[in-house]
Amino acid sequence: MKQSEMIKLLKQNGFLLKREGKEHAIYWNPQTKREVQIPRSKKELKTGTANKILKDAGLK
Repeated sequence: MKQSEMIKLLKQNGFLLKREGKEHAIYWNPQTKREVQIPRSKKELKTGTANKILKDAGLK
């Protein structure tokens, strides 16, 4: 999954950009109080990384 697709999916599910660091962007959902980190350095996320982000976000 591409990084941009992951961010779009998170935004559709109520996640907002909390802050951007050097290596990760932090997205937060005010309704569920969940926070996820998206690596900024890669355009294509590895399958395991994408699955971990989705699980942490409560989407999988």
